[in-house]
Amino acid sequence: QVRLVESGGGLVQAGGSLRLSCVASGNFLEINVMGWHRQAPGEQRELVAHITNDGTTLYADSVKGRFTISRDVAKNTVYLQMNSLKPGDTAVYYCAGEIQSLGYLSDYWGQGTQVTVSS
Repeated sequence: QVRLVESGGGLVQAGGSLRLSCVASGNFLEINVMGWHRQAPGEQRELVAHITNDGTTLYADSVKGRFTISRDVAKNTVYLQMNSLKPGDTAVYYCAGEIQSLGYLSDYWGQGTQVTVSS
């Protein structure tokens, strides 16, 4: 079984910073892609950023220049450094991974961590 566990969410004022972490554990062979999605109340879940196992990154236009995704392959951990936060960044942030486990390539999700940005 594969588990993704996020940490680092919280309440911050506009202009502040937060760093999210997500650790993958369990029985798996390889992690191909890890990333972050977010879902605000009443909105659809959207991609924030992802990073492949060769370090290639992709960002949503709304976070480019403010957020940085990074990955520690040896620790099976992905990070999201969020700077210059805006009230519009308020959402539940979910870690996601495309992971090879037991012969299958599947998508796994964490339970989510709340990020609230006050104005």
